[in-house]
Amino acid sequence: MRRSKLSLIVLLALSLTICMSTNLLAESLAPVNINTATLEELTTLTRIGPQYAQRIIDFRNTEGPFATPEEIMQVKGIGLKTWEANKDRIVVE
Repeated sequence: MRRSKLSLIVLLALSLTICMSTNLLAESLAPVNINTATLEELTTLTRIGPQYAQRIIDFRNTEGPFATPEEIMQVKGIGLKTWEANKDRIVVE
């Protein structure tokens, strides 16, 4: 009886871990529209933390929407390395 309860708990914990990992992986591979993304969505991009995410938002609020994904490099502190790391995920719509 005790062994079956322990097995059930381990199985439930494993299932929960797999579900959470799948959601995180899907989120980390999803395209990000830099014209509409929230701060949280922008931080899923590689090398983009909250400070750079806020700079992207401030830039689009003052300069208008991005016309091409490459324009993200006009944001202060975001250069070629960041662009190269994210170019397959950044979209503009």
